[in-house]
Amino acid sequence: MANIVYVILITLGGVLISWSVHFVPVGGAPAAMAQATGIGTGTVQLAAGAGLTGLVTAGAMMQITNNAALVLASGAVGAMIMMSVTMIVGTWVYAYGVGCPPASAKVKYDPITKDRQDLYVSQGTEGHGLPTVSYVSGVIGGALGGIGGSLVYYALMSINNGLALPDLVGMASVFAVGIFFVNAVIPSYNIGGTIEGFHDPKFKRFPKAVLASLIATFFCALISVLAIGGM
Repeated sequence: MANIVYVILITLGGVLISWSVHFVPVGGAPAAMAQATGIGTGTVQLAAGAGLTGLVTAGAMMQITNNAALVLASGAVGAMIMMSVTMIVGTWVYAYGVGCPPASAKVKYDPITKDRQDLYVSQGTEGHGLPTVSYVSGVIGGALGGIGGSLVYYALMSINNGLALPDLVGMASVFAVGIFFVNAVIPSYNIGGTIEGFHDPKFKRFPKAVLASLIATFFCALISVLAIGGM
């Protein structure tokens, strides 16, 4: 029964990671050239970054306590800090290095600040920088990814087995990283390039990715629980 619970927790963690990707403002190569809003890298890197940060901070917290709430909270905060720093440094580069204001081409007014956007979008671009709504969306995505990552790691570390602690940490980390990348690739196909955040029309596609991740992570969870539990 305990193993069934761990399979469910791992599957839930994978779903959260997949869902979190749709919140993160991903701009890819166009954003790197200031021709689209978001961070100038791909969905896989950002999803893995949020998930792995959640794993590291959860692992550090598990050195102190096994309280699930504290472990998940540490994972969420760690990933939120990672995403926030990434986005704020990107904003500095866009504003002071490239010399373009944060502006979205997907909405006329920023849903949070209500500031006008279309007046500041350069001709021939999809916007540039990280407007407030994208920044807030990215922080939410970081929190979800961090919770998902720490939940996967916590469940793997809780499986009953005869492994020594260093060996268990190594095995749990290997399976957790694998699950992160599985759930980072699935939403990247669903998004198909760039996304600005929860205000982007592409955000409505997330149920398809969540369902695909649910199925994929379930099988990953079965394999990982059986592998670690049988050692």
